[in-house]
Amino acid sequence: MTEPTPADVRTWLGELARGSRSLIRGAVIAGTVAGLATIAQMALLARIVYLGVVDKAPVTELGALFAGLVAAILVRGVAQGLQTRVAAQCSRKVRADVRRQLNRHWRACGPVHLGQQSAGTLAREWIDHVDALHGYFARFLPQLVLAVALPLIILVVVFWLDWLAGIFLLLSAPLIPIFMALVGMGAEKLNQQHFETISRLSGQFLDKVRGLTTLQLFGATDTAITAIRERSDRYRRITMKTLKVAFLSSAVLEFFASVAIAVIAIYIGFGLLGYIAWGPAGELTLFSGLLVLLLAPEFFQPLRTLSQHYHDRAAALGASAELLARLRSTPEPHSRPVTAPTQQQGVNGNNSRISLQGISMRYGDGPPVFSNQSLVVERGDIVALTGPSGGGKSTLLQILAGFIRPDEGTVDVFGQPAGSFRFGWLGQSAFLVHGSWADNLRLTTPDASDIAIEAALRHVGLGYLIDNRDQGIYSTVSEDGQGLSGGQARRLSLARIFVADYDLILLDEPTAGLDTDSEIFVLEALHKLSVAGKTLIFATHHQALLTLANRILLVSQGEVRNA
Repeated sequence: MTEPTPADVRTWLGELARGSRSLIRGAVIAGTVAGLATIAQMALLARIVYLGVVDKAPVTELGALFAGLVAAILVRGVAQGLQTRVAAQCSRKVRADVRRQLNRHWRACGPVHLGQQSAGTLAREWIDHVDALHGYFARFLPQLVLAVALPLIILVVVFWLDWLAGIFLLLSAPLIPIFMALVGMGAEKLNQQHFETISRLSGQFLDKVRGLTTLQLFGATDTAITAIRERSDRYRRITMKTLKVAFLSSAVLEFFASVAIAVIAIYIGFGLLGYIAWGPAGELTLFSGLLVLLLAPEFFQPLRTLSQHYHDRAAALGASAELLARLRSTPEPHSRPVTAPTQQQGVNGNNSRISLQGISMRYGDGPPVFSNQSLVVERGDIVALTGPSGGGKSTLLQILAGFIRPDEGTVDVFGQPAGSFRFGWLGQSAFLVHGSWADNLRLTTPDASDIAIEAALRHVGLGYLIDNRDQGIYSTVSEDGQGLSGGQARRLSLARIFVADYDLILLDEPTAGLDTDSEIFVLEALHKLSVAGKTLIFATHHQALLTLANRILLVSQGEVRNA
């Protein structure tokens, strides 16, 4: 993956923010209203205290002020709630946009390239890295504006009340962002290391779990445990460093804010007692002094909140560097899926056949997998691809599926570019998700009825399992097929093809590694598909599957020829 620069990351985040500018502006407006309501609340409170203590006004005369105080508190609460709601909408919109970008990138890369990546790393990017953007857009960006606007408004009010107190606030304010910036400079790098480490750790952990049986067979579990322990400890140390920086940033802010508020409190106290007669101190009243004292913490509160969310910025920058690197990564040319623009020349548009013309392809500097090969498959043909391992059978299936593109030549699948025509696919290993049998079959056909799902399962010989399980098609199956044999899991995947009713079906070694009973069920299922007029193309060495085909092609030494 290409390593983006910090400027690239900030530019990308800025582009995401522009797409949600109205929501960010709405959050800022709501926060400003909350700030104005806070100023009104403090002014009313100071006025009530002044009238009650100095003028000895009866409570009955203060009813309007108390009503205004309650109204200001309510407005403040509603505005803060609205700010949170709008900011959350902004975050959801941005994260949905980022996930769409990732999805488009994954689709552009294709399953062959993605199969070379760690599933744990990809999942971590999709979930945690994207979620790390939430705080930046929901909290930091709106607060960045509010941290400037609200203190300025309060500063104007304080200067109107007492210009000397206003100067104290004005002089203390710049110290906070300066020290925040100094502390935050190291936080960005630490957060990027944090996300890089957890991505590697999650990918390696998932790989170790998936290969646990192999590790046990070769007695390598202790080595794997040691490796995971060392990497987990490294992740722990980086996490603690990140937290240390975050707490240091907050401590610096609290220190300077507390000192500034204390200075103002001392000034007002001595001014009211008459010990300070210089400047506006002699004109201080309980109302003006108390209001300045109440507004002083509110002056620093937006900056305090910004410092709390400064870690969100560092986390977003670290996650964005990883995400942007992923989005900029480019697979090998042949690993990219075939797309329509590359297919325009030479496509005959015949919707009754599959045509490959002048296909040439090689991996890197290796020998050619195919060299100027052409092939025509008629609709309804049952084609078996056979030949030595490594001869190109799986590659040919992936070209037909549109998973990879050849270096030269054109591919036409029933009048459409490869990858555009709907087809069924069964690889050498079953693909299952955690859920019920019905959930797995509805991956390709979400609106499939229970009757259609049960019929498909019976087509592949799983009817006896349905009858023997209390939950039937809603029986639970895990991602690794727990509770099913390898052959049963493969047949569960094959049942998707019956539910979806594809005209073209591509299979890569459909009987490899199966027991005799499972082989028989798979053969019977494929025979039913052939009788239904489906076009089947499969790679196999199995003699029974070869007899099922009406055409056998030998794929070897860069050639595809009739056997």
